[in-house]
Amino acid sequence: MKDVARVAGVGLKTVSRVVNEEPGVSRETTARVQAAIDDLGFRRHEGARRLRQGQTACIGLVLEDLANPFYSALAKAAEQVARENGFVMFLGSSEEDPDKERELTLAFCARRVDGLIIVPAGDDHSYLAPEIEVGTGVVFVDRPAGNIDADAVLVDNAGGVRAGIDHLLAHGHRRIGYIGDAADIYTAAERLRGYREQLAVAGIPYDEQLVVMGHPGRDLVHTALQRFLRGPEPATALFTGNNRVTVAVLRALATRTARLALVGFDDFELADLLSPGVTVVVQDPAALGKVAAELLFRRLAGDQSPPHTVELRTQLLARGSGELEI
Repeated sequence: MKDVARVAGVGLKTVSRVVNEEPGVSRETTARVQAAIDDLGFRRHEGARRLRQGQTACIGLVLEDLANPFYSALAKAAEQVARENGFVMFLGSSEEDPDKERELTLAFCARRVDGLIIVPAGDDHSYLAPEIEVGTGVVFVDRPAGNIDADAVLVDNAGGVRAGIDHLLAHGHRRIGYIGDAADIYTAAERLRGYREQLAVAGIPYDEQLVVMGHPGRDLVHTALQRFLRGPEPATALFTGNNRVTVAVLRALATRTARLALVGFDDFELADLLSPGVTVVVQDPAALGKVAAELLFRRLAGDQSPPHTVELRTQLLARGSGELEI
């Protein structure tokens, strides 16, 4: 700035006013300062300006699994919002480990990020209370915080499953199996709730023999299908609680002669190219990232309203597998 002031023949304060678009500088002087800026290739030090305002112009994003395309889309949308606000976003993965989540989150705080967006792996976030108290913005995504009041952006998981089950019921199915993730995971529990609620609406008793919950994989799916397809009243349809379960089910069914209608939660690559295409309940990870980041930046801009939860809707995308009649 000193060089700009010298070339333009003005004081440092005048250069500062022009750079920060403050009033009180004539057009002629502004033009002279701007010409000096262009000639010298001057660029304002954004980090220094933010530090004077008590900000570092950085936010942290803590995900569960960087390799999952769902989280990639979420991160890209959040980063775009950060960029539009002149911020840099740091990114890290908890690898679905609560201890790593805490370690990574506090490491970001130690580096004085202004805010955090967290996809939680654990269910106790009281360790963040001191950070929130000193002004760090925190928004949770996909799952709510545990043991603290904080903003959250969630998906209507139960509503999405209700729509999928209703779709199967409309095609004549009454024996509908359900395979979901571990029941202690918030999203898995919410999706199971949607399954139970829609069966109750249809007057169909909940049958524990038609439900298997656990870590997605070949063994879980094999156990589930063995149970669902035996006996005098086998399942005629199946709802899968996430795309990993859906893919595992498709692989298992490829070696069987059983014909099951299928609806899955979450889309996945090539689902539309199978025959029949896989009917899915779609959530929008980009919308989750965008809404969470926008909420965080409203907080950083001074929004002091009580913490609240935003719930995004899902959409049923019919492609053929869920439309198989009984």
